Formats: sequence, C-alpha cells, structure tokens
Amino acid sequence: MGQLGSLLPHVVVPSTLAAFLIPEWHLSGAQAGLLAGSGAAGYMCAVPVLATLTDRIDARKILIAGSAVSALGTLLFGLFATGLWSGAFFNAVAGVGFAGAYMPGLKALTDRLAPGDSSRAITLYTSSFSLGVGLSFLISQLVAESWGWRAAFFVTAIGPLVMLAMCLLLRPVEPKPAHGRALLDFGPVFQNANAMGFILGYGAHCFELYGIRTWLVAFWTFVAMKNSATSILTPVVVSVLFSVMAMPASILGNEFALRIGRHRAITAVMFSSAVIAMLIGIFADKSPWFLLPLIMIYAITTPADSGALTSGMAMAANPAYRGATMATHSTVGFGLSALGAWVIGVALDAAGGPLNPSAWMAAFSVLAAGIVVGPVALYWSRRMTRES
Repeated sequence: MGQLGSLLPHVVVPSTLAAFLIPEWHLSGAQAGLLAGSGAAGYMCAVPVLATLTDRIDARKILIAGSAVSALGTLLFGLFATGLWSGAFFNAVAGVGFAGAYMPGLKALTDRLAPGDSSRAITLYTSSFSLGVGLSFLISQLVAESWGWRAAFFVTAIGPLVMLAMCLLLRPVEPKPAHGRALLDFGPVFQNANAMGFILGYGAHCFELYGIRTWLVAFWTFVAMKNSATSILTPVVVSVLFSVMAMPASILGNEFALRIGRHRAITAVMFSSAVIAMLIGIFADKSPWFLLPLIMIYAITTPADSGALTSGMAMAANPAYRGATMATHSTVGFGLSALGAWVIGVALDAAGGPLNPSAWMAAFSVLAAGIVVGPVALYWSRRMTRES
C-alpha cells in the first residue's frame, strides 16, 4: 500500500509531456527527455547514501523522510515550475525523496521477513511498482485533462503521504551495528560478480523500461494523430494498460525464473523484448490495430525480468552489505533510466521529430539495443563466478 502511494507522482511528468509541457514550454525531444529523466537523476544521486544508511539505521526512519521530500518536490513542481530548468529542479527534488522510499522500502520489507527464501515477497513488492505506475498514468492524465496539468501535480503529491502513514504501522527493527567499515564502502559489492550481473542487467532493464514509459504517451499520441479517422484506444487507456500488465508479467517472470534458472529466463525475456521493440519501430506508421497487440506484448516482455533481477540481486548479496548492494542496484538502474529518457528524445530529434515515423523507428531501435546489454552482463557474471 505504501509502495502504491509512493509511486503516485512517479510518471506525472511523462503523462503531461505530450499534451501540456512540450507545447507550453516549447521543448525539443532532448529537452523533454531531460525533464522526464531529472527525477531519475535526483534518485541516482541520493540513493547511494540513503539505501546504504539502511545497513546502519532502521529503514523506516529513512522512509518517513523520503516520503515527505517526495511529496514536497511534486507539490513545488505544480506550484512554481515555469520551464525546463525549474521543472527539472523540482522533479529532481521529488526523485531524491523517492530514493528514500523505494529501496529503503524494500530493505524495510526484507528486514521484517522470516528467514528463508524471500523471492516471492520481494517480487510482489517490485511488481507492485508497475501497478503504482499504472495508477500514476491514469490519475495524472485524467486530472490534467479535467483541471490542468498543475492540478495533476497537486493531487499526486498526496500519494507519498500514504507510505509515511504505513511507516507508523511497522515495528521498529534496528540493523546489527556495522563495525570497521565506511558508510559508502561499495568494494565488496563490486567484487560480488554474481550480484553485479543482476545489477548490470537491471540497468539495461531500467534503460528500456523508463525509456518507453517516458515516451509511450507521446508515441500513442502520434499513432492517434496518424489515424484520426479511426476509432482507437486513447493514450490514457494504452499507458494504463501497459503499466498494469507489468505487475502479473513481473510475478510470472520470476516464477519462470525459479523453474528454469534466473540467468536463462532473464536472457530469454530480454532478447524477446528487443525483437518486439524492433517490430514496433518498423511498423510505427501502420494500422493501430496491428500496433496495439505488439504494444501489449511489449508490456509483458519489458517488465517480465524485473522481479527476477531484483530478487536475484537480493539473494546474491552478502547479508552484511545488503543495503550497499541495493544502493548500487538502484544507482545503476535509475542512472540508466535517466539516460534512457534523454537518449530516446535525442534519437527522436535526430530522425525528424516525434511526428515522423522514422523517428520512432530510431527510438525503438535504441530501446532494443539497450536491453540486449543485459544478457551480455549476465554471461560475464556467470563466467566470472565460475572462474572464482
């Protein structure tokens, strides 16, 4: 429940880009990608410290502070953002707050689980991310269409306060004292090849996932404009369906991984996702009723590796460095999320802009190239683990 609240502001910027912020602020594709990615960039800068602190203090305390900052940053965007740089600043503040909510929330969960395999519990938490994003897409767009884009920020700013309330219901759990090591000691994490394979794979996953989440509404707006005489699903419906389908996809993907092995399952999912991305790009200007099934398949392949990657990381982590491992996981993931949002915008600009079919071919080619880095990282991890 807290996770869903934390995520309510998560895609309010991408949800309002195509219809409101790009035309009102006269943004290019690269600038729009920079604006959308600024939240992930703020997250990336803060999470190494905030997630690692959970090895030393109760993660619940960080959750409370992070949730308050997330709500504040979202509210300030709605009140005071007037262009690219002010919007990017307030979005980054919200991202810093979310850095105190997502991985510290996962640490608070794992600290309170009974000993044993926690794979399914971790997967339920991570897959609820997608349900929260779906609610964010839905509420942000409906509120913006009814009362303006600023109202969308005011309403979604309420969400992180739900996580804050949930924190008050958690029993206190103080981690074991950390003796003789620095706060930001990531050396043991980098030396853990098994965990690093999942972390680098997660980075490739985030590059693809945040790239498509940032630009999905704009892409389907392009499809709707190209087929204005045809009755098709609206960008609101498509973006919500895309996000909501990700929750069962992530859970089933983890179950698939438990049966045939994480590395094998994740590799199969990532290559499948790259193929679907290329097909969407090739047929970007074709019938929406041909594109829609491809988008829905992509809605399954894009997140299906998420739960397996995150649970694999958590299981491979040294228990004494679990917070630091989660911090590295999130830093890599959200750093590449910010990069994905921006690079797709650059690709759109370079290929003629978001009203040009060839631009979407370029954008989806970049997404496909990004995700195939994941299997390479997993192959490296297996080889290094065997050699050690």
